[in-house]
Amino acid sequence: MSSLSRELVFLILQFLDEEKFKETVHKLEQESGFFFNMKYFEDEVHNGNWDEVEKYLSGFTKVDDNRYSMKIFFEIRKQKYLEALDKHDRSKAVDILVKDLKVFATFNEELFKEITQLLTLDNFRENEQLSKYGDTKSARAIMLVELKKLIEANPLFRDKLQFPNLKNSRLRTLINQSLNWQHQLCKNPRPNPDIKTLFVDHSCGQPNGARAPSPANNPLLGSLPKAGGFPPLGAHGPFQPTPAPVPIPLAGWMSNASTVTHPAVSEGGAIGLGGPSITAALKHPRTPPTNPSVDYPSGDSDHVSKRTRPMGLSTEVNLPVNIMPVTFPGHSHGQALNAPDDLPKNVARILNQGSSPMSMDFHPVQQTLLLVGTNVGDIGLWEVGSRERLVLRNFKVWDLSSCSMPLQAALVKDPGVSVNRVIWSPDGSLFGVAYSRHIVQIYSYHGGDDIRQHLEIDAHVGGVNDLAFSHPNKQLCVITCGDDKTIKVWDAATGSKQHTFEGHEAPVYSVCPHYKENIQFIFSTALDGKIKAWLYDNLGSRVDYDAPGRWCTTMAYSADGTRLFSCGTSKDGESYIVEWNESEGAVKRTYQGFRKRSFGVVQFDTTKNRFLAAGDDFSIKFWDMDNVQLLTTVDADGGLPASPRIRFNKDGTLLAVSANENGIKILGNADGIRLLRTFENLSYDASRTSEVVTKPAMNPISVAAAAAAATSAGLAERNASAVAISGMNGDARNLGDVKPRITEESNDKSKIWKLTEINEPSQCRSLRLPENMRVTKISRLIYTNSGNAILALASNAIHLLWKWQRNDRNSVSKATASVSPQLWQPTSGILMTNDVTDTSPEEAVPCFALSKNDSYVMSASGGKISLFNMMTFKTMTTFMPPPPAATFLAFHPQDNNIIAIGMDDSTIQIYNVRVDEVKSKLKGHSKRITGLAFSHVLNVLVSSGADAQVCVWNSDGWEKQKSRFLQLPAGRTPSSQSDTRVQFHQDQAHFLVVHETQLAIFETTKLECVKQWVPRDSAAPISHATFSCDSQLIYASFLDASVCVFSAANLRLRCRINPPVYLPANVSSNVQPLVIAAHPQEPNQFALGLSDGAVHVFEPLESEGKWGVPPPVENGSASSLPATQVGNSSSDQAQR
Repeated sequence: MSSLSRELVFLILQFLDEEKFKETVHKLEQESGFFFNMKYFEDEVHNGNWDEVEKYLSGFTKVDDNRYSMKIFFEIRKQKYLEALDKHDRSKAVDILVKDLKVFATFNEELFKEITQLLTLDNFRENEQLSKYGDTKSARAIMLVELKKLIEANPLFRDKLQFPNLKNSRLRTLINQSLNWQHQLCKNPRPNPDIKTLFVDHSCGQPNGARAPSPANNPLLGSLPKAGGFPPLGAHGPFQPTPAPVPIPLAGWMSNASTVTHPAVSEGGAIGLGGPSITAALKHPRTPPTNPSVDYPSGDSDHVSKRTRPMGLSTEVNLPVNIMPVTFPGHSHGQALNAPDDLPKNVARILNQGSSPMSMDFHPVQQTLLLVGTNVGDIGLWEVGSRERLVLRNFKVWDLSSCSMPLQAALVKDPGVSVNRVIWSPDGSLFGVAYSRHIVQIYSYHGGDDIRQHLEIDAHVGGVNDLAFSHPNKQLCVITCGDDKTIKVWDAATGSKQHTFEGHEAPVYSVCPHYKENIQFIFSTALDGKIKAWLYDNLGSRVDYDAPGRWCTTMAYSADGTRLFSCGTSKDGESYIVEWNESEGAVKRTYQGFRKRSFGVVQFDTTKNRFLAAGDDFSIKFWDMDNVQLLTTVDADGGLPASPRIRFNKDGTLLAVSANENGIKILGNADGIRLLRTFENLSYDASRTSEVVTKPAMNPISVAAAAAAATSAGLAERNASAVAISGMNGDARNLGDVKPRITEESNDKSKIWKLTEINEPSQCRSLRLPENMRVTKISRLIYTNSGNAILALASNAIHLLWKWQRNDRNSVSKATASVSPQLWQPTSGILMTNDVTDTSPEEAVPCFALSKNDSYVMSASGGKISLFNMMTFKTMTTFMPPPPAATFLAFHPQDNNIIAIGMDDSTIQIYNVRVDEVKSKLKGHSKRITGLAFSHVLNVLVSSGADAQVCVWNSDGWEKQKSRFLQLPAGRTPSSQSDTRVQFHQDQAHFLVVHETQLAIFETTKLECVKQWVPRDSAAPISHATFSCDSQLIYASFLDASVCVFSAANLRLRCRINPPVYLPANVSSNVQPLVIAAHPQEPNQFALGLSDGAVHVFEPLESEGKWGVPPPVENGSASSLPATQVGNSSSDQAQR
């Protein structure tokens, strides 16, 4: 079919939709295969019309076309099958199994067998992988998220998910144009002709009543009109004059060599904004449509569609022809989505900066730390949780003698300076300040109130309008732009200038660095509305494009880097937020809801890959990225300026908003408010306390990411922001369901604090898990990510799995010390048993790691590494036979196919399961590896070994960044088998180190020990320790069978559980706790694995709700106190 015929199909689709031919429009979509209507597909899936769903899909793909298509059909048929089982319609389920699902058996026979086995269960939710299956409605919604991702990734749907940008009723308009043209060709045109048919060409009747010649014989038809014979088309017609062709200096944002004056650019690889090549990106620059856009195919559904097209009232005038009426589907049918609870809408803090905030930015790791720049050049640093302003610096040129003469002259003439932009570097170790006069200042941040002058750059002539950090060639750079119409790139370490980009014809207003396909580039916008893009090569801009509003525009990507947005305000006050089509360079959707005339330049921000926010009309306005309609508006209890500045923290739980009278309001969702309460009584005054503490002041441990895991994060597309904890047993888990602790303990110093000692079983809840097989000792222990089971690995290479079932006493089937679980085995009776070598398994070093969905466990006990199916206990595969033997396992947080494997020969192997290949071998330790932990925020792997050494590795290129040996206490000689374990704090910037001689907290980037706790000389060694799920507590077990609970923020002991609580008097004194595990959602629950093979679960009494009370905060700063040694100074801390 020709391209014009294809376009005609789109015009017909638009016409059918406007005329409400619902079934016909979808039939044509399916039969033509030109446009996949995602909204219609979603509706049919939500309604469970499975036959129609598959029939519609068949117009675009078949089951065996590719792996994406196969997965799409499998998910649909599996859902149909589960719904039949849920209704106990066995005959229908069998029919689906045989007719629909059996086709997949040839591709994965094991999976088909598992699906078939569901028929034998009274409730398929008894299957571990389906235990979270809710009701039909929620299951369909969850499946839809996966289906949409598969469809968008499927190459067969490429270019079929976006409906063309068409003006309203385009087909009618073309017909009207044709009628106008025919009327102009009439010999005797009447002033108000009546059109009665479209089946033949129009012709006005003769004045004397004679019939007009038939169109077929009309000599004028088909001939060109004489020059000047007719008025210009559109002077009186129903359509606008054809616009002049848009000049196309380049064939796209990032063009190919044939149209670029710098062909060398494409040789080095092309920038693809959503695609693999430059040429695929934004190929047809055109002026973005200014008319509003609504979702195709109609505005009368509350389901959000990702396909949009412009629709708006066309400008009509009186016509000489009685043309066909044009329908205008308005927006009155569109239903705004209900504002979700995870938007930060509630005012939690009100701060006063002292001058008007111009720019704000939250720290990327310590997410309650807010940087502020003001209209008089001040910068402030706030800990918004404790409402404490840590830093206030007035503007001052650090070295006036090195400044240019124009700057010196300007400052003498008018010393007034404003901050245009403040921003943190990606790891939070630096921040930059761009001023309205020439200058950029870069500070280094060392925790607390410790900021230090790093660089001062005389960057631009005039104002520096924007500032950003980027990592071209793995080198941290500072990007600036200014009134001198240039963009400049500076080395962030030395301040040397790397690049100057010239080409804008007006002051440059903003910069937006980004990378795709490992190609680094910078977008820039200028005050004439031009958007340009630059590679780091000094070869000129690859883009010359007009932004909506054509004045002050900023650009930003969604957090995952896949969607590009811009926000702009015109000189007349018209404001726009638009999403750009990354493959074509056109506006994909224009968001609605701005005030007709904005007062000032509107600022915007994005969060969670889902929401947009902008300050407009004395309020904050929110949009769902997939819906052009306004989602909700928040006035923050009033007192906002006309166009408030706004900034989300990294996880979207807090929103800083500038307020009147120099104020800043901090808005939070439920998780953000919990996070702020955590800091209610903490003071981050570390630098001042360093004067009274003999050792250097220690950086406070930020728990800023604690609530940021967003308990309501929901479906997979938002799970990317959930924090992963790399556990001490190789546990990498998603914290989507963590209940952040709220620190509500009283710090009343009038009360005498005393360590909570638990000596009797009645003083807490504890439970010994049932056992029916004899194992000698528990070597590894972990909770499943769902929190309803505990998995143990015994020293004889056998795994034990305890599951808590739903019942009257445990309605949510979560692990608890109040209800006994079942020691679970599949009906086959097989055990998960590791491969062992000829040596005794008791001598091997066991290790395991659990997949995020609890479906598989990877495990080793001195022999090959085994991969087990957690539902069937079957061994899926084995690999890596010794030597060397694996001693620690950790899944990569972003890619489950990548595993870090610590070995007994002191190496770390980075192994790709999918291709069965070792990608890298890391060497830096001298003894076996005993701990591995990933930080997905810092992109590093931390390793620890029996050599008491800790190493930090870059997880991109696997280079070693830093290493440090533990400072062992004087006179303490660790055993030859002494393990060193590591586990990341929830802020992903600090980690816990556990050694038999100490507990220590390290800051990762500098690999500095910021807290340490050492048992007294006579105390028993530490056997194991772990963070609670919210990182506010540390549970530590000792070889004398006691368990201690510490406050993680300062490593202060708050509670001790003594052996009689869980060990009967007749139990040998040789029984010791070897491993300890924390519940993934309940901060006050932990489990112990003992040397006699027993496992115990502990919780505080329900009346208590927590383990003890933290020691009082002294001198106003919890973080300033050095960690104490048990029994050194307090009579209540008796020897253990």
